Amino acid sequence: MPAQNGLPMQSRDFPPVRACIFDMDGLLIDSEDAYTLVTNTILRENGRPDLPWSIKAQLQGRPGPAAGKIFHQWAKLPMTREEFLTRQSELQADMFRHCKPLAGVEALLGRLKSAHTKCSGSGRFSPDRASKKVRLAVATSSHGKNYDIKTAGMKDLFSTFPPPHIIVGDDHRIPKGRGKPLPDIYLLALQSVNETLTTDGEGERPIEPEECLVFEDSVPGVEAARRAGMRVVWVPHPGLLEVYKGREEEVLAGRTGEHKEDDLDHTEGIPLAGSPGQVGELEDGWGELLGTLEEFDYLKYGIDVNDVRYTSESGHPAVDGTTDKELEEMTARADGKMHAPEEPAFMHSPRNNL
Repeated sequence: MPAQNGLPMQSRDFPPVRACIFDMDGLLIDSEDAYTLVTNTILRENGRPDLPWSIKAQLQGRPGPAAGKIFHQWAKLPMTREEFLTRQSELQADMFRHCKPLAGVEALLGRLKSAHTKCSGSGRFSPDRASKKVRLAVATSSHGKNYDIKTAGMKDLFSTFPPPHIIVGDDHRIPKGRGKPLPDIYLLALQSVNETLTTDGEGERPIEPEECLVFEDSVPGVEAARRAGMRVVWVPHPGLLEVYKGREEEVLAGRTGEHKEDDLDHTEGIPLAGSPGQVGELEDGWGELLGTLEEFDYLKYGIDVNDVRYTSESGHPAVDGTTDKELEEMTARADGKMHAPEEPAFMHSPRNNL
């Protein structure tokens, strides 16, 4: 297996995470379910079967034109693409207004908003004298107009992200055709974060790609993160996970083949420095699979989330990495009662509404 910085990748000591970058659709909000409902409505109107996860898996995370090409080759609808887009826009304009946060999102962002990077280690990634706050960004393939519609009812939640750190799919700085699974959007998100470090004037050195943790639900998105040289947490819809059953490590390494080199023939402009990048190796430790964001382990990534807001009702402090479920159980024990055993987290997820 290739070595990086002189160490085999499985045995590397990763630096603490200094920046978390989030996909949006299907990761933070349930908009992927809205996409599915809209698409299936149009398919049924034209006598076609519902969209299977084997096809939807290829559409997730991709920019519109790339996803449209894959979809129409499969759907073979008796209508022009222009007619499809008109009908799609009509339905989406209503559906997107009803988007909600997915399980664990509000708690995760609430903690990360005041989180700091733990000080540890020495060498190239040695942190500054004092721990610094974790920087947050969004990198979504959704165009700006749709981003505004989807998030209109969640302004408080999305205020967690500084406006310069919200990167949308039609950002003029992303060359045409270079959406996910190419890494340009994540490289641009990191560039925006580092520009903030410069203007803040606190003397922080620039954040390196491997000090970034990307949260993704899509397979092309995971590949984009890996090509950007970043660590990644993959939180797939149960339907998507079923499609890639037995291939989870390929997904985490970005080695499913979602990116084809001949796709570069359709790109325009100069790619961001570091693109197209390289995929990872199987079981190299750069990726993790979670059922929901409720399972995220802050300590594993060197993130300090000590915060009095997350003390239980009985006054028991939440240690780093304490989950919402554990907090509930702590409170229940203090009250002399225990909650009934829960079903697996994914059974309660809004993702399971398809």
